[in-house]
Amino acid sequence: MVILVDEQDNEIGLMEKQEAHEKALLHRAFSVLVFNQNGETLLQQRALTKYHSAGLWTNACCSHPRAGESTLEAAHRRLMEELGFDCQLELKHSFIYKAPFDNGLTEHEFDHVFFGDYNDAIHFNLDEVAAVKWVSIPWLLDDIKKNPDDYTVWFRMIVEKIHL
Repeated sequence: MVILVDEQDNEIGLMEKQEAHEKALLHRAFSVLVFNQNGETLLQQRALTKYHSAGLWTNACCSHPRAGESTLEAAHRRLMEELGFDCQLELKHSFIYKAPFDNGLTEHEFDHVFFGDYNDAIHFNLDEVAAVKWVSIPWLLDDIKKNPDDYTVWFRMIVEKIHL
């Protein structure tokens, strides 16, 4: 289930995730960017079994909060579930985006963007993540310009909006 919201992020209902993506309804989501002591950001390659954007590179993790769960609580939960660690998180930005996919689904999300710092081992979940890597911000910005189709649409928007 996802939390349906209005354009001010007020909850207006719940809906099964697949149905919300089929109907392109606005729902609450979050994206987490994690940085290390060298100023690099952690990228994850989405598992090849994901229902959209499979195999693309993106921010450390992202998902949807559950009913009764804050976006911050959900972000901490998904860090552990996807990457096997947790860290202090700070809300940096929120924005709405709408992105249709070739499979007929559409992401229409009120995305809360959190930043965190982490410097230890990563034990990622192979059901969620194909690979991880730390990259410098200049390298990332250059690679997104050269290879935009290697990255998820929401991550490209985050990078553009946040001006990393």
